[in-house]
This record gives sequence, C-alpha cells and structure tokens, in this order.
Amino acid sequence: MQKVTKAVIPCAGFGTRFLPATKAIPKEMFPIIDIPSLQLIVKECVDSGITDVLIIISDRKQSIIDHFSEEKKLEDQLRKVNKPDLLAKVQEPTNMANIKFTYQYVMNGTANAVLLAKEFANGEPFALLYGDDLMYAEKEPVTKQLINAYEKVERTIVGCQTLPKELAIKYGVVVPGVVDGRLTEIKGFVEKPPIEKCPSTLASLGRYVLSPDIFDYIDETPVSPNGEKYITDTIQILADKVGAYAYDFEARRYDIGDKVGLVEALVEFGLRNPETKARLTEYLKNLDINKF
Repeated sequence: MQKVTKAVIPCAGFGTRFLPATKAIPKEMFPIIDIPSLQLIVKECVDSGITDVLIIISDRKQSIIDHFSEEKKLEDQLRKVNKPDLLAKVQEPTNMANIKFTYQYVMNGTANAVLLAKEFANGEPFALLYGDDLMYAEKEPVTKQLINAYEKVERTIVGCQTLPKELAIKYGVVVPGVVDGRLTEIKGFVEKPPIEKCPSTLASLGRYVLSPDIFDYIDETPVSPNGEKYITDTIQILADKVGAYAYDFEARRYDIGDKVGLVEALVEFGLRNPETKARLTEYLKNLDINKF
C-alpha cells in the first residue's frame, strides 16, 4: 500500500466575505496571533507525516509564495542583531516541507482545483485540506487521523464531524451506510438539506484523504448551475463505483472563512499561547459585554 506523504491546499479564492481586507491580503495570511492560518494548516500536514505540499493559488496571492520562501535580508538582519529566536520563526515556514505552488486562473470549483494536482500526486494518494478550516487536536492531527483511516480501508476518506442537526444542515451531509466505530460507509451526500430531510448529522468539514483514482471521476462530475464542479460530487461518483468512507475526526474545528469563526480562533488560540494567555484571560474576565 502506498503511504500518504503528499497534501494539496487550495487557496485561490477571492475571500469576498472579508473584503475589503482581502483586496490586498489573502485571507490565508490572516494571523492567528502571530502565525498565518495557512502556516498552521501546513504544520498539521507536517505533523501528520506529510513531506510534500502543493498550494494552489491565484496570481493575486504572491505573498503566500513570499511567506514560504527564504527572506535573506531579514534573516541577515536578525543574525546581525543576535535574535536567534526570531530568526528561527522566520525560517520555519521555509523549512517545514517541500512546498510547491500552482495557479488556478479560473475559479471553477474544488474538483477542478484538485485536477490541477494530478501531476503532483503522480498516482499516489494525497491529503486535501481547505484553507477555511483550521483544526486544533489535542492528540493526533486531523490529517493523521484520516491517513490512519485510509490505511485501514484503502479508500477515499472524507473528514467529518457529528454535529447538532441545526448545524449539520449548513454543510454537505453524509448518507450513511455501514458504520464501524468512527468510520462510516458513504452512500451519498446531500448538500445543505432541509432539516426534516437530513439523512444524518455527519457533516463534511474540509479535510480529505483522496485515493489516486479520484482523477478518473472528475471528468464525469456534473457542472453545477453556477458553472463549478465540486469535489463532493466527484466523491459521490467514486463512492458509488469503488467505495468511500467518512471518518468522524476528533478536534476543535474553526470555520475561519466566517468572521465569527475567525474571532473564535483568535480568542482560543490566544488562550493557548503562553505569551498572551494571562493578559487575555484577565481582559475577558473583566469585559462587560453589556457595554456593546
């Protein structure tokens, strides 16, 4: 069985929910305290055993390439003023993994974004991580949990969580088959179903491990009314023909493509950060929300 050592992170979207900020700054570069959210997602990959990462960007997102590239002048200055701790922080994103980039010039859906990774995947299974979903796992990283599940069944794995029904209907919901612990056979997906027709409360939340045959089914994927192809529709076809599974992962997931979700991540990561925990805790204790 082929090991999962590659990951793909699509980051080409316009980030319209955060305009005007995203006119100049990619939302993937928004800091979670002092680290861009994309770097935290790459770290999840690395901590899961991934060695090669492909980041899919648009031509408006050169700053992402800059962040993961050597910055010689800054590094030389930090050496000159003898600040090795800051130097290590600056060098970390450059040294995390073998990171490559490709461009998606037309925003035509997640399935077409994945298709851009065909040469990179080179016939191997790979992880797919969405930049809007930031995970905090106390034990194994989410991607590692999905890799373990893939190694068990050798089929495409969709990262999911069991949510309250009123939240699950905001996402793609799994039509379940046979259940084995945290693994559930996928019989289908229903995208944002009415609450009375929700087939389960197992919602797809931005993490996958895809078998290499995923590319065989992208051409068969129907084009949606808005002109896009979605990877969940591709997985639906793949599940019908060869099988796929949902894995109910253990982690705190933040929807950082949502304004409130981003604020939640900032607060909770701030409370985990030893540099900010004490002052932030004191601030929150004394905050009178009735003033707002």
